[in-house]
Amino acid sequence: MQLGFTVLAVLAVTAASVVAVSERVFTMCIPEKYSKECEKMMEDSATHGYPIACISGRDRYDCIERVGKKEADIVAVDPEDMYLAAKNKLAEKAGYNVVEQVRTKEEPEAIYRYEAVAVVHKDLNINNVQGLRGLKSCHTGVGRNVGYKIPITKLTAMGVLTDVNNPEYSARENELRALSTLFDKGCLVGTWSPDPAINQRLKETYSNMCALCEKPDVCDYPDIYSGYEGALRCVAHNGGDVAWTKVIYVKRFFGLPVGVSPAMPTSENPADFRYLCPDGSKVPIDVNTKPCTWAARPWQGYMTNGDDANNVEAIQKELTQLGQLGGNEKADWWKDLMLLDEKTLAVAAPPVSPEEHLKSAKYMDVIERNSGAPERDARWCVWDANALDKCRNLARAAFSRDARPRFDCILEKDQDACLKAVRDNGADITVIDGESVNLAIKECNAKPIVIETYGEGSTKLGERPAVAVLKSGSSINGLGDLRDKKSCRSGYVGDFAGSTAPARILKQKGLISALDEMDSIFFSASCAPGAPHDSKSCELCVGNIKSDDDKVRDATKCRPTDVEYYNGGLGALRCLKDGKGDVAFLPLTALQQLYNETYGAGKREDYVLLCPEGGQAPINEWERCNLGLEPPRVIVSSAGKNPNALEELKHGILAASTLYSKHPDLLRLFGAWDEKRNVLFKDDVKELVSIDNTMFLQDKWEAWADQSSAITKA
Repeated sequence: MQLGFTVLAVLAVTAASVVAVSERVFTMCIPEKYSKECEKMMEDSATHGYPIACISGRDRYDCIERVGKKEADIVAVDPEDMYLAAKNKLAEKAGYNVVEQVRTKEEPEAIYRYEAVAVVHKDLNINNVQGLRGLKSCHTGVGRNVGYKIPITKLTAMGVLTDVNNPEYSARENELRALSTLFDKGCLVGTWSPDPAINQRLKETYSNMCALCEKPDVCDYPDIYSGYEGALRCVAHNGGDVAWTKVIYVKRFFGLPVGVSPAMPTSENPADFRYLCPDGSKVPIDVNTKPCTWAARPWQGYMTNGDDANNVEAIQKELTQLGQLGGNEKADWWKDLMLLDEKTLAVAAPPVSPEEHLKSAKYMDVIERNSGAPERDARWCVWDANALDKCRNLARAAFSRDARPRFDCILEKDQDACLKAVRDNGADITVIDGESVNLAIKECNAKPIVIETYGEGSTKLGERPAVAVLKSGSSINGLGDLRDKKSCRSGYVGDFAGSTAPARILKQKGLISALDEMDSIFFSASCAPGAPHDSKSCELCVGNIKSDDDKVRDATKCRPTDVEYYNGGLGALRCLKDGKGDVAFLPLTALQQLYNETYGAGKREDYVLLCPEGGQAPINEWERCNLGLEPPRVIVSSAGKNPNALEELKHGILAASTLYSKHPDLLRLFGAWDEKRNVLFKDDVKELVSIDNTMFLQDKWEAWADQSSAITKA
């Protein structure tokens, strides 16, 4: 169970103490990232007489599970999260229901967040959807709902878009091929692939779908013919025949009233245009005629479980009050926890299962569309139970948010077995440490395709320098001076910068005779999160310093997650800054984050490096003063696969990692996984990138392998 559960539960008891014992205090599950906001929400709500409690889940996916298991009452969700709930193995037992919706102030009575429509010229000679063939099409942008996902889903179901499951091509390319074949020209801006090389190739291959854009050679934002209004502008003024957009923007474009907003003057004449209906008919665009829609995006909302079937009104009242309170105070928790802003409000709605909520909007098939080869999943091989759990979470979550191909997860006994599975077509991809790549290429015909990156402080090839850090002014001038001193470390055994690299250097210099002596003999005390709780290596750790409860502090002490204040590279610097240790061992990337006091770890000018050959050096001289370069992890496939298959795998991996690196609250792809470190990926990864887009040198594989061999022999 997350430690956030313990800490927030203690606070929840405090919040609940202001109300009568007989009143129910509901519990919201929130992504751990927002635990501070939740503390403030509990404080604010209790002060106003309608307290709410919180537990902290790893991410929103975890919170859906916790509500399903009846560990919490409420979770705020997007439609894609509702899909996860509907397909959850807990679904029937959990009794999930959406009981309150996040609606706009402009359209508080609208059934859906927005509705997808097709707009054509009134005199366009078209009587059925088959008549779209050969026309010029204007879209909001690639990957977007009303301008891309919905028309592709519905037109494929109608047989208008064809050959979208060609096994030769990726799901994205199948869709682009189909659109390029159906339409003569179009404007479809955006990033067609997160891999720049693939993106460029696709735009060159299917360039007719950029021909109507303001800048056809760029075919990306900003473009006056992109977006909801831009698609309409493309039809009205740039030769387009059909625009895929949403109703509310059609009304605004033509000056019609929208919800509570009155009609506004415009130079555009709605009488010159029509809505094109899925049945091929056309209806006027005016105040009195109901638009014919292709599908809709449901509102976001708040989901409960079956235990709260008799408490719906009370929960709705609580959520409505919280929404109003947060709006009045413009609180951070109002936005991050309740998904609200200045344009929205929480509105009570009749309870509905997440599945029905999606199906009534004709949105379930939009989420589930799969334009790749239906029988071909990207089979991801792992050899650890925690990695298998994370892989399965990623597979479900990424599919709900449009990453294709769909991932499948396979468990083997070890890395060698996974590499053989990839070689023999029993799996498609696996993640290995950089020092293993050279052998994988030689013995298993592996093909590196994607690599981890860590941001500023890492090399162009994704390596992270391990460094020894001192406070400026320290009298320590060599590794020998560290004997019987205290160390602050980014992690324990298995952590390169915090354990592997310093132990290797100390042994090379003859200061210890075995690697484990660094902990048992050389240092008098340390904080190395992940070490045994009662060992010398945990002596300097402090646990969750935000808690006043000694039991909570002790329970969180030396945990290899951010609940331990001295965890990771930044934590090691905090430990050094606070005077707990004499030296800190950590990756250079942590030092490079010190632009200000935001992290409580001091400023870069507070520190110097201790060099393995003796002496001190400024931080910017790390190239001559480091303990070694930690190779990144690398995703490999089989060199026997054709280029299209490898491209498809890259696209799917990068689509998922791009999303979750920006939104770890949805799924924590990088970072501690249920208190386990470096599961599947290194915790400190910023993003994944295609190896083709790095300045990669082939001999690096051998250099990393040689370094690994040196560490093993040390």
